[in-house]
Amino acid sequence: MVRRTLPTALGAAFTTLLAGPVASVAQSSGEPLVLRGGMLVDGYEAPPIHHAAVVVRDNRIVAVGPADQVQIPAGARVIDTSGKTMLPGLVDLHTHLDLIGHGDYDRWYEFIGGTARLEEVIPIAARQMIRAGVTTAVDLGAPHVILEVRDRIRRGEIPGPRLVVSGPWITRVKLGGVPDAYQMVIRSPEEAARTAGQLLDQGSDVIKTWVGLTEADLRAVVETAHARGAQVHTHLYEPEAIRSALAAGVDVLHHVGSGGNPPYDDALVREIAHRGLPVVQTISHRIWVYPATERFPERLRDPRLREDMPADIHEELQASFRDFRTLSYFRTTPRQIRNSVVAARQFIEANAVMGVGTDAASPLNFHMEAMWREMAALVESGMTPLQVISAATKTGAEVLRRGAELGTLEVGKLADIIVVAGDPLSDIDVMGRVETVVKDGRILFEGGRFPGS
Repeated sequence: MVRRTLPTALGAAFTTLLAGPVASVAQSSGEPLVLRGGMLVDGYEAPPIHHAAVVVRDNRIVAVGPADQVQIPAGARVIDTSGKTMLPGLVDLHTHLDLIGHGDYDRWYEFIGGTARLEEVIPIAARQMIRAGVTTAVDLGAPHVILEVRDRIRRGEIPGPRLVVSGPWITRVKLGGVPDAYQMVIRSPEEAARTAGQLLDQGSDVIKTWVGLTEADLRAVVETAHARGAQVHTHLYEPEAIRSALAAGVDVLHHVGSGGNPPYDDALVREIAHRGLPVVQTISHRIWVYPATERFPERLRDPRLREDMPADIHEELQASFRDFRTLSYFRTTPRQIRNSVVAARQFIEANAVMGVGTDAASPLNFHMEAMWREMAALVESGMTPLQVISAATKTGAEVLRRGAELGTLEVGKLADIIVVAGDPLSDIDVMGRVETVVKDGRILFEGGRFPGS
């Protein structure tokens, strides 16, 4: 992968929308914070800094470099990171906070009363994402109740990543089993444009399009969103749908190359790569997670799940895993695994712009580990650990037009820093061992625990 700056046209309003509340929510008491001693991977595809130090004042990085060259402010709180690695906070470009890994969608929505318990469920997911080192995330598909949770996180009332949300998706095909509040079904390009405008008026940060839209529908959505400085993220698999999205000018392609269909023709892959259009593959949520669960079903009983949720939700979660091999979600998994041998590598080999998204928390794909599993799957598919770390930090921020403030550990940027126990450049699975999470200069997770727990 090469370093590149993604287009920022039409992004000013979107950046302004996010920057204000985010910067003010996590102001510290004024005590400087220092993380010192470990290896530092700054988000660029560049050699790490060994025995490094990062100095944070309020919510900004004010110094970074070799520890013996960084002055430690008087009265600073110092976290010893010796033997560990410091990295930028992770950016998950495709997630679902209304889900927590339950085995069956229909049964899940019935259990939570459609949307009745979402205000209880979404903070559980947000907490698990902090466990995973995810400090910025894009939620692609939830009723507008998620807006209040997004704003509670911004105000610092609950732990969670910096959220960018789409609200309900736009489609011509109603998805059965999912509450109506999740989907806006349209019948014409004019209705598509009006719906996009309504979603943005109601507080959506980006627009998500789902299946069944015509090229004219997509153009109408894109024109409306771009006029408001918002991006369009689109869910697609089939080659013809991808070509329509390219012609319409969508901003981010989700699920392409995930193995949901056979490999694409080389010309289509090259066109996407040449355009610099970001690709978010979400390859692990069936293809790697299912075999991992077959090998080690004990992962389904991780005690952190019980710790993070009410007893009745945990009990229902565990009940949904019985005979997980028979779950409808995994009926096509063997074919997808075969497809992925080539499909998962196509965009990597074409040197396309790659972000990292997990599709968490689809069945068995828990927020607290989805990110490292996706990163590990990308490494297995051909990326180097350094490339995938850069994709999950620097590129993720750039995809969201936030590269000026997020994604790398540099002086002047917002202090989103995670510490993992080990060397992820030698073993990407170390990304599953997050010990400390700093977001906007505030410690949200330390020593494997939430403050006060």
